[in-house]
Amino acid sequence: MKQNKYDLEERTLKFAIDVRIFVKALPRTIGNVEDAKQLVRSSGSVGANYIEANESLGSKDKLMHLKISRKECKESIFWLRCINETNDLKNKDTAIRLIDEATELLKILSSIIEKLS
Repeated sequence: MKQNKYDLEERTLKFAIDVRIFVKALPRTIGNVEDAKQLVRSSGSVGANYIEANESLGSKDKLMHLKISRKECKESIFWLRCINETNDLKNKDTAIRLIDEATELLKILSSIIEKLS
């Protein structure tokens, strides 16, 4: 079980890094700059809150951080879709892959939350 915890920590870190690489290639428009800022924040918060959940002070604290992490996944999906659907992206496949990864992380976090609730 402990190994899985660290695997998910690494996976959420990779997601945040991949998002940062993705936004570097976006066209510089007012909308993209603002959407990218939000996306960078939410994607990093997925992993940061998951790590906080693993270092929690108790079960209520753990559940709260897991729920925040899940919420940040949903927000990341929202910003990725906004960017994907308002641009003619050369790296559209990367956007789709990131949306898919955020969706998978969302499902994993939802499953963990359900088991703890």
